Formats: sequence, structure tokens, C-alpha cells
Amino acid sequence: MYAVFKTGGKQYRAVKGDTLKIEKLNAEEGDAVEFDQVLLVGEGENLKVGTPLVSGGKVQAKVLVQAKDKKIDVIKFRRRQNYRRTHGHRQPFTLVEITGISGAPRKKAAAATEE
Repeated sequence: MYAVFKTGGKQYRAVKGDTLKIEKLNAEEGDAVEFDQVLLVGEGENLKVGTPLVSGGKVQAKVLVQAKDKKIDVIKFRRRQNYRRTHGHRQPFTLVEITGISGAPRKKAAAATEE
């Protein structure tokens, strides 16, 4: 089973046990976090798509690392004007491990046995 959730202005596809590099969260290493903006939950033909969010859908995760990404060099240059500027940037990120997904639709076989 997988889920698509939204955090930090981006969308991520998550399966239990995955590690994801997401935008920086305000959490300490080892903390448990929960994402409630779930857009899609399920597997195969048994999908539950939200309009826009799945009601009751949650993705639980554990924060592994708070760090900065590789350095990106930003260069501004204008030819024949003696103008050169270099600037570096390191984007902060959070590495999380997905520990659970909830809010999935019931299986068709289980629903048939209840009736």
C-alpha cells in the first residue's frame, strides 16, 4: 500500500519503510511526525483519491536526520562588463522514515463478507 502526501509545497509518494528527503521540518532527530495532507491512499484497483484530501488519511514518519544538502554555486556574469558574482547555497532538508499509513479504503473481499 502506498500514499501520496503533500508537505513543504511538494508531493511525495510513500510506502511503509521508505526513507524520504523532504523540505525542512521543525522537529528534532528521533521525533515522530504525522502528515495529514494525504492526496491518495491505496494499492492497485483499491485506491482512495481525495477531493482534494483523503478524509482521515495520515502518514506517520520518524525523523532520522536534519542536515543541509550539497552546495549549489550560483554565478552571475555579464560579458564585457567586468561583472562576475559567485554565491553559494545549501538547502536544509529533513530525512524521514515512513512508519505507517492510515486511511486506506476497505478491501472488497472484507466488505463482501460483512454484508
